[in-house]
Amino acid sequence: MKARKGSKKVKTCTQHISKMKTVTSNHHLFATCLFAHAFSVTSFSPLLSSACVRSSVLAGVEKNECTRLSMSEWSDFKDIDDDDDDDLYNDDLPPAGKMTDLGYADENDPQEFKAEIGGNIPAPAVDWEGEPLFLPVGSVLPLSEENVQAVLAACRADIGTMFGYTAENRGVGITGGVDFVDFDGPTVILKLHGRFWHQRPTVLNRVGKYIQGRIPEVIDVMVEDPYELTDEANNNAD
Repeated sequence: MKARKGSKKVKTCTQHISKMKTVTSNHHLFATCLFAHAFSVTSFSPLLSSACVRSSVLAGVEKNECTRLSMSEWSDFKDIDDDDDDDLYNDDLPPAGKMTDLGYADENDPQEFKAEIGGNIPAPAVDWEGEPLFLPVGSVLPLSEENVQAVLAACRADIGTMFGYTAENRGVGITGGVDFVDFDGPTVILKLHGRFWHQRPTVLNRVGKYIQGRIPEVIDVMVEDPYELTDEANNNAD
């Protein structure tokens, strides 16, 4: 009888050990799955966080670009392709194809016809008679009125599709121009006048990038009057 009891105890003990091994193995398996799940989530979370931060930063820059430029805001700025920026046009102006109702040529008309129409419209006045200074971006010129005026003159030609300095542009209703006004320390103050197809804040941003890319001492580029950046000012222009 004692031998049987001992045998039964040994058998019972063996069963308990077997059950403990099964439970322990299941715990290990559960822990392994939980760790794998946690790793998969955390491994992607930095990417998600980075994307959210990147989005908020870009939104902030876009909001501030409308009235002021700073060199620190252009670290990742890319040039705008004039052929692909339809969303930057002033929505309050008639569509380009409808400008004929106002006496202008259509954008699809031959260049000769645009020039013929635009030849009857005065070009934007320029009160500086010096020669334009064409330099590649990254050039380093000292900050002076002479240099700003010369670079601005080159800017009028290099991104000329925005302005009314050519008869072809005036022929389709673009009569806008830009002039140097003054300095406020290292800040350049400009004046926008005439009618633009692009939104005026976009015009200011492009001109500011052009100047700052060649005269790095320029910290900001602003307009003389904030009203100049409004659609109302653009639509009421001649």
